[in-house]
Amino acid sequence: VHVVSSYNLSPNLFVLPPDVLTRVSEYVPEIVEFVERIVKNGYGYESNSSVYFDTAKFDTSPQHSYAKLVPEAVGDQKALQEGEGDLSISADRLSEKKSQNDFALWKASKPGEPSWDSPWGKGRPGWHIECSAMAGTILGESMDIHGGGFDLRFPHHDNELAQSEAYFDNDYWVRYFLHTGHLTIAGCKMSKSLKNFITIKDALAKNTGRQLRLAFLMHSWKDTLDYSSNTMESAVQYEKFMNEFFLTVKDVLRAPTDITGRFEKWEEPEVELNNSFYERKRLVHVALCDNMDTRTALEEMRVLVGHSNSYIANRKSAKLRPNRLLLEGIATYLTYMLKVFGAIEGSEPIGFPVGGQGQNVDLESTVMPYLSVLSDFREGVRKIAREQKVTELLELCDVVRDDTLPELGVRLEDHEGLSTVVKLVDRETLLKERDEKKKLEEEKKRKKEEAAKKKQEQEMAKLAKMKVPPCEMFRSETDKYSKFDETGFPTHDAEGKELSKGQAKKLRKLFEAQEKLHSEYLQMNQNGN
Repeated sequence: VHVVSSYNLSPNLFVLPPDVLTRVSEYVPEIVEFVERIVKNGYGYESNSSVYFDTAKFDTSPQHSYAKLVPEAVGDQKALQEGEGDLSISADRLSEKKSQNDFALWKASKPGEPSWDSPWGKGRPGWHIECSAMAGTILGESMDIHGGGFDLRFPHHDNELAQSEAYFDNDYWVRYFLHTGHLTIAGCKMSKSLKNFITIKDALAKNTGRQLRLAFLMHSWKDTLDYSSNTMESAVQYEKFMNEFFLTVKDVLRAPTDITGRFEKWEEPEVELNNSFYERKRLVHVALCDNMDTRTALEEMRVLVGHSNSYIANRKSAKLRPNRLLLEGIATYLTYMLKVFGAIEGSEPIGFPVGGQGQNVDLESTVMPYLSVLSDFREGVRKIAREQKVTELLELCDVVRDDTLPELGVRLEDHEGLSTVVKLVDRETLLKERDEKKKLEEEKKRKKEEAAKKKQEQEMAKLAKMKVPPCEMFRSETDKYSKFDETGFPTHDAEGKELSKGQAKKLRKLFEAQEKLHSEYLQMNQNGN
């Protein structure tokens, strides 16, 4: 049973609706009765028309202990200030209590404040008692799991525990607490006071509900999660990775086969993949048994898909058909786990629903026969066009693949020597892929043109260098040399000093290289004439 005090966020987030919705204003009689029994059981006392919980009395009781969750926080005035506010630690409130650690169960209302009738006069519930009374009324003397933020451990949850166990006179009101980490933006806790929050509506304008859910699943529930573009991009890529695998498996399963095709003998690759399959399932189970570690579970699922993709690629490269039953079992398992995690809605046995939320998941079975006919027809046209070398027909087939079908949410993947793969993908994804592909092609074209231009410039520079006769190559360098022999080879530097043997040796190599270049140039001109 889910007990919450706010309405379901959004069906777009795949959040299950609560079984019970409660408002504090509707439970005031139950709250008053709750406080009365705590006082009757000896763990509460009236003071100045207010009622406080006697923490010392409760803690010294043999069957009870106070502050089970954060015992070291008892007496922490800062924590009490943040949790209780004026209900607990202002000067006039402290004077009403036996101990500064005692907390309000029922508070006398000041003039103008909301109030309800009670045996102690007009007042209002304390903060903690609201949750105990509503949950206790619905769930009874105990519950298995209680959730809440990490910062609510003390004083809120510790005080909830104490007053509820005082009411039911037990020590097991909550068996397990799940204290979640904070959601942060740029490292700061998301809160209304800091005005750094993002609404669900704004988040869904940037990402889908599934992507938001995957982002949370890819982090530990008890750790801080920073909402950022990097966090969401990781979730988007995970979704894309899984979806591509599902689409590939569906294509394998659509391939025509007779009854014997389902009894394919397992060779070593199938045995290896199956071993990986069962090991990944085991590790996913271990991760979920270990404090609901969804982060590790999703990573093991990613590893399984990686192994499956390698198996499929190796089989296709060898012109062999992948084992249908094995891949179907893996894809079905992964789909089931994503349904468990709330990342897949609907009843489709494999993969994400086709056509997006709100559309019938039978879309694929309805349109795929027609797309298969179109794909086969296109393959036949391409074969004839290649044989007859009709480039115009090949270009039209490319237009259908690259421009026409993506607008309809259809991706065709051509593989040399293999049948064309048909996949149904949401239109936005395909259009984004098309834009990225065009950008890459334009960038590739630009780089090719730059490389051609650079090569041309280099060839022009080389040609210009080849034109220079060896006898002239050094004569223009008057800043380096002052005298030359009859062949134009330098003999003295600019200051009139004779060149050393080492210098002359280096220059001679350059001179001879230029002789060779110039000879090639003359030969080119002669052949051209």
